[in-house]
Order: sequence, then structure tokens, then C-alpha cells
Amino acid sequence: MQIYKETKVQNRHPAYYAGGTEIITLRRINQLNVDVTIDIKKIAACNIHQMEEEYLVIGSCITLTDIEERNYFPLLTMVCKEIADRTARNKITVGGNICGHIFYREAVLPFLLTDSVLVLASENGIRTEYIHNVFEEQLLLQTGELLVQAFIEKKYLSKKYIAIKVRQQWDTGYPLITVAALTMDGQIRVAISGLCPFPFRAFAVERIINNQSMNREARIALALNHLPSPILHDVEGSEEYRLFVLADLLEKIINRLEGV
Repeated sequence: MQIYKETKVQNRHPAYYAGGTEIITLRRINQLNVDVTIDIKKIAACNIHQMEEEYLVIGSCITLTDIEERNYFPLLTMVCKEIADRTARNKITVGGNICGHIFYREAVLPFLLTDSVLVLASENGIRTEYIHNVFEEQLLLQTGELLVQAFIEKKYLSKKYIAIKVRQQWDTGYPLITVAALTMDGQIRVAISGLCPFPFRAFAVERIINNQSMNREARIALALNHLPSPILHDVEGSEEYRLFVLADLLEKIINRLEGV
């Protein structure tokens, strides 16, 4: 934290560094202004990946490959193993993905679904926050603040789930849409990446698709009218096509999880 503060005072542009994949990628195309990298890989708290009494604890420097291999939380594993390719996942950290500039940030979806608790550190000390208090389109970090750990309650780890990533291009390309969903207390929870220029927990969609007084077709049609904006329209797919794909994905989620 002190190094970050000192370099900012010098009018330089620091960034925390663990895997480094995004820093390298964006610097190559001049989309990231960073001239100081602060290596956090040896911070012990950022490297914890273990089950405790009531929680799974995941440090921000844990790689996506490690998440896949240990597989404490199958939904998180399923989401993470679809990000990039194996070589990249050996370097990409869960904290780097969640805090990244590339807007997909797919690794955050299971954390949003499980109301996880985040540990954040700054020169002012340590604070813990429910993810929904500090994540709105992106993680709302204070200047120089660092994501240290995430805590997920054990009760979520064995819940019925589904995760689907739809791509327009090659097998390891960016997603058209990624959806993740699980059931809790008889209700389906849904989080989405790639539909908008930010990932989000789809609370309005959840309320609609859990309303079994309506038939499935009506629920899905209504849910599509209760999405945040803007809907992306880019090289991966048009707005209309994304909505068409999302309708199919919502049907798959309902078919898989309703009544579980």
C-alpha cells in the first residue's frame, strides 16, 4: 500500500501484479497506462485456498488452474475452466479476473450468486464487505486498495448449479454470453457476463423466472424486458442475437434447476 501511495504522489501509474496477463495484453495495444507494477504474489493472505469451519477461503492470487484442480466449488470451477486456455489459466488469478479492465470478469459470477464476503486492504487498514456492497459493474476499490480474499459459505458449495458459455468464435475466444445459476432455498439465482459491458447478478430476472404462476415462455419473455442496459452490439454478436441466445439459456436454466 505504501509503495502504491508513494508512486501516485510521484505522478506515476502503479498497478498490483500477480498473473500479469491482462497488464501485458493491454499494454501491448496501448490501452493501459501503467509504469509501475507492484508484485503481490508473495503476500501470504492472497495465497490461501482452503476450507475453514463455515467458509471456503480463496485468496486473490490463486490461479484459475488451481481453482479447477482443487475443485472445492464446482460452479466456480466450471466458470473458471472456460476462461481463456490452459496456458493462460496457469497465470490468470481469480483476483486479477474480478478486478480486470477487460469487462467480462466471468470469475465474479459465482461470487455474486453466493453473496460472498470480500476482504479488502488499504493504507487505512482491512475491511470486509458483502460483495453486493462493493461490486457494481466492477469492484469499487478505493485508490490503492487491494482485493485480498473472498469467503464463500459452505452451504453454497453443494447446491445444484449450471454454467454455460456461448462463443461465436474459436473454443477459447471471448464469450458471446456466459451465464451461471444455482438454487438456494428453492429459488433460482442467475448471474450474466457478456450481455452488457459488465457482469451482473440478474436480480430482476430471478424474480420473474421464479414466478411459477406464469408459464415458462411468458417468464422468459418478461425477463428479457428487465435487463440492465446497454446490451452489447459488437463483433461477437448483435444486441438482437444476444437476447435470442439469452432466451435459450434461461430456458436451459429453468429446465435444469426449477423444482430442485
